[in-house]
Amino acid sequence: MRSLGFVFCWISFLALSLSLSASSSDDQFSVDGTVLELTDSNFDSAISTFDCIFVDFYAPWCGHCKRLNPELDAAAPILAKLKQPIIIAKLNADKYSRLARKLEIDAFPTLMLYNHGVPMEYYGPRKADLLVRYLKKFVAPDVAVLESDSAVKEFVEDAGTFFPVFIGFGLNESLIASLGGKYKKKAWFAVTKDVSEDVMVSYDFAKAPALVAKHPTYDERSVFYGPFEDGFLEEFVKQNLLPLVLPINQDTLKLLKDDERKIVLTIVEDETHESVGKLIKALRAAAHANRDLVFGFVGVEQFEEFADSFHADKKAKLPKIVVWDGDEEYDQVNGIESISQEEDHLTQVSRYLEGYREGRTEKKRIKGPSLMGFINSMIGIRSVYIIVFLVAVIMMLRSLGQVEEPVRARTSAADQTTSVTEGETSEHKPRDKED
Repeated sequence: MRSLGFVFCWISFLALSLSLSASSSDDQFSVDGTVLELTDSNFDSAISTFDCIFVDFYAPWCGHCKRLNPELDAAAPILAKLKQPIIIAKLNADKYSRLARKLEIDAFPTLMLYNHGVPMEYYGPRKADLLVRYLKKFVAPDVAVLESDSAVKEFVEDAGTFFPVFIGFGLNESLIASLGGKYKKKAWFAVTKDVSEDVMVSYDFAKAPALVAKHPTYDERSVFYGPFEDGFLEEFVKQNLLPLVLPINQDTLKLLKDDERKIVLTIVEDETHESVGKLIKALRAAAHANRDLVFGFVGVEQFEEFADSFHADKKAKLPKIVVWDGDEEYDQVNGIESISQEEDHLTQVSRYLEGYREGRTEKKRIKGPSLMGFINSMIGIRSVYIIVFLVAVIMMLRSLGQVEEPVRARTSAADQTTSVTEGETSEHKPRDKED
C-alpha cells in the first residue's frame, strides 16, 4: 500500500512539473498579434512552442527588410486569430550571426516557415493581404472535403488567385491525399462528396470521376478523366502547377525553380503591346500540345536584364524564341531566330518546335546569371557578397598597416582610435556583429 502511495505521489509530481514547464514556455512569449522579436537564446524555444511560426531573418541596414516590416505588422494580428494560429516573428541575423550561420541564412531578408518544427523557405508574396492568403494554406488540411455546392464556391474563394486549385469530383480522398501533402506549398487540393450538375457545367467537365485544375489568375481550366494510377495523376498535377503560358518576372521566376522541364521562352519588346495578345494565344495552343515543355514570355521593356541574357535587346529582331534549360544554356533553332508579324504565329511556333524536336539546333550560353542566380540577385545576395568583400579588404589593409608600422601604431593611439571610430560608423559595420 505504501509503495502504491509512493508511485501516486511520483506521478503527481511529474504531472505538476510538466504543467509548470509548459506554463513557463507559454509565458515566455506574448501572443497578442504583434511580431515576436527572437534572439539566439529563445529561438529554439519559440520553434518548439508554436505549431506554425513564420520567421523573418533580417538585417537592420537592409532596405528590403525595412519595407517588409509594415507588411508583417499588418499580417500578424490576422494570422494570430486563425483557428490554427500562425505566429509571425523576426530575428536580427546580423546581430546573432552565429545562429544565422548555423541555419545557413546567407541573404536578407530570408523568410522561413516552421511547421511543427520543420523548416521551409518562403518564396511567396510579401504584401500583407497576399501573405495572409499564402500562409493560411499551410495550416489547412492537405485535402479539403467539400460536401455541397456552396462549400465548393467558398473553398475556391478562400483559396485566392495565387495558387492553382485541384478539385476531385467523384474521386476518393485517398487517391489524392499523398499529392495534397507533397504539393501543399504549391496548390490547393479538395474532393467533393455531393455536388449538382450546375457545378459540373461551371467547371466544364462532362462526367465523374474527374480531377479539375483551375488557375484563377490566368482563367485556365484543365480536366483529367484518368487513369488515376501509375503516376498519371501526379503527372497531370505537375503539368498544371504552372499556367499554359507563364509571364516571366521577378516573382514567377521562382516558380520555375523546382520544375525540371525546359522552357520555350518568347522575348518581345513590350509585353503590354496589343500585338502580344495574338502571340500569347498561339503559344497557349502550342503549350496544349507540348505539355512536356514550359512556355513563357518576357518583355524587354519589363525585364531588360533577363532578356539581355539571351542576347535580346531593343535592337534585336523581336519577338525572339529560344528553348532554355533553366540554367546557363539555351537552344536556338537554325534558321528561325524570330517570329514574323506577317505570317501566322501558330504556324511559326509549330515549325520552331518541330526543328527543336528534330535536333536542328545550336547551343548557346546565356550572358547573365542562371535561374538561381536571378533569384539570388532579387533577394539581396549580391549586396551581401559586396559587403563581405569590402569588409575583408578593409580588415586586410588594417592588418598590413599594423604589421609594417608597429611603432607608429603604438605612439599614435589617438589617430588609430579615430580611424576605428570612422570605420564603425559605416552602414554595414562588421564590428556590430555579435555571436
